[in-house]
Amino acid sequence: MHIEKNIILKRYGQKPIVIDKFYNTGYNNQPIVVFCHGYKGFKDWGAWDIMAKQIAKAGFCFVKFNFSHNGGTVKSPIDFPDLEAFGNNNYTRELDDLGDIIDWIVKKFKGNTAVDISKINLIGHSRGGGIAILKTSEDSRIKKLITLASVCDFEKRTVTTGDLKQWKKNGVKYVINGRTKQKMPHFYQFYEDFIRNRERLNIKFAAKKINIPHLVIHGDTDTSVNISEAKQICKWNPKSQLQIIENADHVFNVKHPWKSQGLPKEFERLISSTIQFLK
Repeated sequence: MHIEKNIILKRYGQKPIVIDKFYNTGYNNQPIVVFCHGYKGFKDWGAWDIMAKQIAKAGFCFVKFNFSHNGGTVKSPIDFPDLEAFGNNNYTRELDDLGDIIDWIVKKFKGNTAVDISKINLIGHSRGGGIAILKTSEDSRIKKLITLASVCDFEKRTVTTGDLKQWKKNGVKYVINGRTKQKMPHFYQFYEDFIRNRERLNIKFAAKKINIPHLVIHGDTDTSVNISEAKQICKWNPKSQLQIIENADHVFNVKHPWKSQGLPKEFERLISSTIQFLK
C-alpha cells in the first residue's frame, strides 16, 4: 500500500491544507474516498488512520485532510496550535476547502491507472457530515455519500448559540476543549459569514437535492448529536439509508489518542458498513 502523510496543498492567498493519501499500487481504477473530520477534530484524530488503511486495503484510494482553519498547521497538524486560525474558521471556508481538495485529487490522479477520478465518494463526521451533505448537493463529481453522526442544522448551532449582542460586542466567544483544556475562540465573523451564506448552508435544502446513494450512520448513545438528527436527514432524503449502531457514542467508542491494537466492535462495524456501501 502506498501511504503518503502530510502532503501540503499550497493555495494562492489562502492557508495551505495538509493531506494524507492511501491507495494500493497493485490495483487499477480504485474509487476515491474523501474523509472530512468534524468540529474540534483533525485528520489524525483517534482511529481515523486505522479506518483509512482498512478502507484502502479493500480497494479504495482514501484521502483525508485538515480543514485549513481547524487549528492545525503544516508543522503541527495534530491538535490546535493555531487558535487564531480556529477563530477565523467558518462553514464556507470548509466548503471551499473541500472543493479545493476535490480539484487537487482530480489533477493529482489524472492519468494514474490505479485510481478512478470519475468515482469520488465523500465521508463526513459530525460537522464534517453537514459539510459533506452541502458539497454533495452542489458538486456532481461526488458519486456516493456517507455521513457519520452528522448534524442536520447549522443554523441552530450558530444563530441561537449564546448571546449575539455580547458576541458582537466582544468580537469573540470561547468554547472549552474538554480534552486539551484550551479556550477555543469563535470570532464574530463566524455568525456574519453564516448570515451572508444562509441559503448555501441550509442542510435541509441540500439533503432534499441529493440524488446519489447516501448512507447515514449514527450511534444510539450519541450525546453530542442526537440520533434524531440522523432520522431527520433521512426524512428529507427518502432515498438515503439509515444504519443505527447500537451502543456507539459520537465517535463510535474510540478516543484520542488511540493506542490500542484492537478496535471497538462499534467502530469495526462502522468500517465494514462503509466498505460494503461503497463497493
